[in-house]
Amino acid sequence: MPMRKLLHNFIHCGILGWCLEITFTALNSFRRREFTLNGNTSVWMFPIYGMAAFLAPICRATKKCHFLVRGLLYALLIFTGEFITGSLLMRRDLCPWNYGRSRWNIKKVIRLDYLPCWIFTGLLFERLLKESESITETRRNR
Repeated sequence: MPMRKLLHNFIHCGILGWCLEITFTALNSFRRREFTLNGNTSVWMFPIYGMAAFLAPICRATKKCHFLVRGLLYALLIFTGEFITGSLLMRRDLCPWNYGRSRWNIKKVIRLDYLPCWIFTGLLFERLLKESESITETRRNR
């Protein structure tokens, strides 16, 4: 994948991730009856979500698989990325999340009960990357 395309996808995945996180945290505040619906994120999250750009080759390789198989694969890869980045950030006391209160946590950086969210998020990233690839292909054919 050319560097320019990778950077383009990285930026778009980072922005999509930020938007999803802000929406998710705002909905959590709704659940707590905080009707200001404040959502939040961290600048650290942009490059973490941006790394979803590296899913593009996996999206192409698995395009004929059932969407649930693809979603589970993406969720596994997202959990892996979340674990690695969360562990590195925790070592420096920079991690913007701490799942220690959840009984479904792994080392405070992964919540297994978020599996459906990561399946959905992975499939959204897939859609974004496919759209980006489709636009690039259309431009090439002109």
